Amino acid sequence: MGVDTTFDGFLLSSDPLIIQGGMGAGVSNWVLARAVALKGQLGVVSGTVLDTIIVRRLQDGDKGGHVRRAMAKFPMPEVTAEVLRRYFRPEGRKEGEPYRLLPMYRQSQNALRQRITMLANFVEIYLAKEGHDGPVGLNLLTKVQMPNLASLYGAMLAGVDYVLMGAGIPKEIPGVLDALAEHKAVSMKFDVSGLPAGESEYLTFDPQEHGADRDQPLNRPKFLPIVSSHTLAASLAQKANGKVDGFVFEGSPAGGHNAPPRGELKLNDRGEPIYGDRDIPDLQRVRDLGLPFWMAGGTGSADGLRAALHAGASGIQVGTLFAYCEESGLSPEIKHQVLAGVVLGKVRVHTDARISPTGFPFKLVKMDGGGFQDADRKRVCDLGYLRTAFRNLTGKFDYRCPAEPVADFVSKGGTIAETEGRGCLCNALLANIGHGQARPEGVDEKPLLTSGDDLLSIWKHLGERARFAASDVVDYLLQGVRRA
Repeated sequence: MGVDTTFDGFLLSSDPLIIQGGMGAGVSNWVLARAVALKGQLGVVSGTVLDTIIVRRLQDGDKGGHVRRAMAKFPMPEVTAEVLRRYFRPEGRKEGEPYRLLPMYRQSQNALRQRITMLANFVEIYLAKEGHDGPVGLNLLTKVQMPNLASLYGAMLAGVDYVLMGAGIPKEIPGVLDALAEHKAVSMKFDVSGLPAGESEYLTFDPQEHGADRDQPLNRPKFLPIVSSHTLAASLAQKANGKVDGFVFEGSPAGGHNAPPRGELKLNDRGEPIYGDRDIPDLQRVRDLGLPFWMAGGTGSADGLRAALHAGASGIQVGTLFAYCEESGLSPEIKHQVLAGVVLGKVRVHTDARISPTGFPFKLVKMDGGGFQDADRKRVCDLGYLRTAFRNLTGKFDYRCPAEPVADFVSKGGTIAETEGRGCLCNALLANIGHGQARPEGVDEKPLLTSGDDLLSIWKHLGERARFAASDVVDYLLQGVRRA
């Protein structure tokens, strides 16, 4: 990062050329984000399920003491003490012992539950920023609404530099960031099915209820929505309740959740959504917005960066190459298995239109004998991050997920058809990073891996090496972009 970077003789802006993607639950961890930031690019922490990840690290003994070191800096020592008392296991868990769970999120949470969320985001950002001045961002999912306000404040307490949000339309977030920077109470509309026309519900968060110090200066991080169309970008630029600082335009080749195709959903012979010209942003209209933008999805290469710069972008967002580097949170066994499978031609990437409870298409890594989550998994919903709220026949709020036990979902007004083909992303993503829940009879949760289409050509970019570091990825991507 720095104003002395040039490309084809043109001086580039001070914005980072590379944004490391905010991947999955704990894949984009503090170790990866810090490694990228140390190279002067934007290292990003994934905030998804981060509160559960932190308490599971504690239950596994907090190897290296990193979580506790950061917790000691959290400005609410009574919260740190309570979390350590409840969740820290110095010797780790016994073999087959289940993790102790946090209460599932609801519209109204007690103060301790919100503070644990604040603490988790503080810890991850603090560690990612420790000992350097490189830029660090937080990635959140707009659709996972209930933890987001507390997550943002906790990250801001640790000095987060950027916030990136996709999987929805985050038009209220700029104003939330403005208010939180002044330790003010915030609210945003809460999506609830079954509300009468004209009636709204809200999620609220007040830093003063948690003992916030009004005099503590807080940085208002830059806000970068992750979008798939120039139309949505223009709407956010004009109608958001505060400043939008730029955009990440993410195409369907990207891993994780993809935006659905525009228009009527059509599937190919493999059951994948078909994307067309309407799903490609008009870059002239993008440039006309006058804001920095980054390209993502199929752009994760040195050629991709050069093409993006030629198109007027500030750079690219890259996920897949970073997901398989040494510093990422994916378990070493999964990295080795998948990378070896790519070499042997045994890996494919499939865009599944049904697997995610969110309704968004979701990219899956398919591998011969992969040992990943399958349809035979016994349905259990004990994390609940992807549950949606609804008002039941008695007028009370309840929560449901199409990946929960079918009878439970139907009893809450859902249909059997909505449950078909669904998988539990919450538990599977934690299994990807070695924190899968232990289940009775020794049947532990299995992974469900996601990667972008770039996975299949990863060795074309990095060579067939046994392992590689985040710094190797950055150096490769920056070929052809030099310092003035």
